[in-house]
Amino acid sequence: MRVGVFARTFARSSPEGVFDVLVDYGFLETQFNMSVAGLSPLPDEIAPALADRIRVAAAERRIALVAVSGTFNMIHPDKEVRRDGLRRLGVLAGACELLGTSTVTLCTGTRDPQDMWRGHPDNARPEAWRDLLATMQQALETAEEHSVTLAFEPEVGNVVDSAEKGRRLLDEMRSPRLKVVMDAANLFDARDPARRLSRSEEILEEAFELLGEDLLLAHAKDVKGSGEVVAVGKGELDYDLYIKHLNEAGYCGPLVMHGLAEEEVESSLAFLRLKLAGL
Repeated sequence: MRVGVFARTFARSSPEGVFDVLVDYGFLETQFNMSVAGLSPLPDEIAPALADRIRVAAAERRIALVAVSGTFNMIHPDKEVRRDGLRRLGVLAGACELLGTSTVTLCTGTRDPQDMWRGHPDNARPEAWRDLLATMQQALETAEEHSVTLAFEPEVGNVVDSAEKGRRLLDEMRSPRLKVVMDAANLFDARDPARRLSRSEEILEEAFELLGEDLLLAHAKDVKGSGEVVAVGKGELDYDLYIKHLNEAGYCGPLVMHGLAEEEVESSLAFLRLKLAGL
């Protein structure tokens, strides 16, 4: 395993400028976001010349775009918002070949109309799950059309808020185009005694048992016992245990850091490299 990073961690005036910073830190892999190129994360359109420019700029610096962010609220209470998200996902998926990546990351969404990562009581209702299945089916048809893979991550504020629901989604969709992003910090919920950091061993063991065979990408951020999400190395997540499970699952891709400010990159990178040196 190696350490990667979200490209949008670095605010620069061009994709080339961001890639130059990645090189300076020694990163070889990044998860891209179209905001780095001055567009919205899910744009109305992506000019082929721009996508080609991004691919060439990354290749010249020997940086791999391991994924591109394609998050939208897949169960937004307004079906028109969901429909627009699917349309924009198609635009992004259609540009992936020119961008030089074949993986698009997703957010399974929430009934909260303002924040796609904020929990809502209605997420647990059967109607929310049915909307997720309907939206995901259309997303997978788009993925098939453009030969890309979609990767979602379980997180406590979303309709897929646990490894168990992640397994259920994979089993119900039954598509080779649907895979998992593992982000251990998203599996814990300080408000739920059964999902607190003190139960890390049980929670991580269950997550990898249920999802390990469909793991495509791993994220790296940290979390405190209070539930506050922080930069890698500044929380209480047992990274030795997380990395052990990744290794046992046969994962050999990057640990992609996010949820941190640029000034935190150096210390977080050093923390992860030290952890990985023990493998």
